[in-house]
Amino acid sequence: MQITRSSSIETATGPGESFTGTVYIDTVAVPSGPSRLAASSVHFTPGARTAWHTHPNGQTIFVTEGVGLCQRRGGPIEVIRAGDRVFFEPGEDHWHGAAPNRFMTHLAMQQADDQGSPVTWGEHVTDEEYGAAPATGQ
Repeated sequence: MQITRSSSIETATGPGESFTGTVYIDTVAVPSGPSRLAASSVHFTPGARTAWHTHPNGQTIFVTEGVGLCQRRGGPIEVIRAGDRVFFEPGEDHWHGAAPNRFMTHLAMQQADDQGSPVTWGEHVTDEEYGAAPATGQ
């Protein structure tokens, strides 16, 4: 058994190459040994979002608070709320983030590939693409 105390880890800021806006990341699980699981609690400020990206073995996100948006390439932008779960298929190009007027936090879970990579990043979601989102309400 291994316990990692919350006081021993720091919140990271999402890098500008992978995110638009201000995003904070708390690592939950790092692949080690036979486990390939990577998981993070990701906190998006209003309007913040990921760049387009894929996961070699898919990804599940579980929204823990707030209101967010997600989209697979070529599909409609979907509104997601606390308690919603989204599964992105392996290799499915997608993005996710907060609604324009709301914070959103989700737990992101994915498995690394044989080389240890859980994600491949693409280009940023443009303001025009993001602006096509439906109204989120409250």
